[in-house]
Amino acid sequence: MKLDLYQLDAFASKPFEGNPAAVCPLDAWLDDELLQAIATENNLSETAFFVPAETGYHLRWFTPSVEVDLCGHATLAAAWVIFNALGDTAQTLHFETRSGQLLVQRENDELAMNFPAKALESLAMKVEVMAALGLSEINELLISDDIVVVINDAQLIESLTPDMQQLKRLPGRGIVVTAKGSDVDFVSRWFGPKVGVEEDPVTGSAHTSLAPYWAKRLGKCELTARQGGARKGELRCVVAGERVVIKGRVAPYMKGVITLPSNSLA
Repeated sequence: MKLDLYQLDAFASKPFEGNPAAVCPLDAWLDDELLQAIATENNLSETAFFVPAETGYHLRWFTPSVEVDLCGHATLAAAWVIFNALGDTAQTLHFETRSGQLLVQRENDELAMNFPAKALESLAMKVEVMAALGLSEINELLISDDIVVVINDAQLIESLTPDMQQLKRLPGRGIVVTAKGSDVDFVSRWFGPKVGVEEDPVTGSAHTSLAPYWAKRLGKCELTARQGGARKGELRCVVAGERVVIKGRVAPYMKGVITLPSNSLA
């Protein structure tokens, strides 16, 4: 059995920027262990798998070690494949996921994802978090599914060298460090060693909590954002009530073929 596999850079205007994701279109679901094995073999922060559904597509995401509830950049990449490689002519794609229904719409040369916003609450672990990140000061410490660390100096984000073993002992899926930007509204970096991703260059799902936070703090509902360390990507976010629209471009990089045993279907 042979499967098409695409690798694309999400939140990027050209290859080698943004966040690489693998996308594997399926006619029917494979066994979960096989899906995980493919994602592990790809060794990217996420591999997206989708199958056709009555109202659109069922979509799932796997890191090299676990299945996750939500992934923005791999959703963006999957939508690009459906629109451009598979020729779907719809204006809006409907994805059924573990996080509910997600919508992705064409907007000129961008794709716009419509996600539920995530609420943040205070977290009283500043000493542990500062030690794990090597920071001497934190402005605010919050949590949704990720720990959100707000600092005052955006330049410190560039030089972060977290202790991954200490990060694994903290609660939540991952940890994102953010600050007000200069040429963009806010910047961030995201670390997730607990889910097999030491650093994710651009994490769309993290912006479902970051965008509402910065919208309230900056007094604006449309924001520009940049995420990443050595490798960076850019996003545009619109906060609309309980939803966050996250916009970005996708740069295709590679198409290949996976060869699997013929009895691999579940």
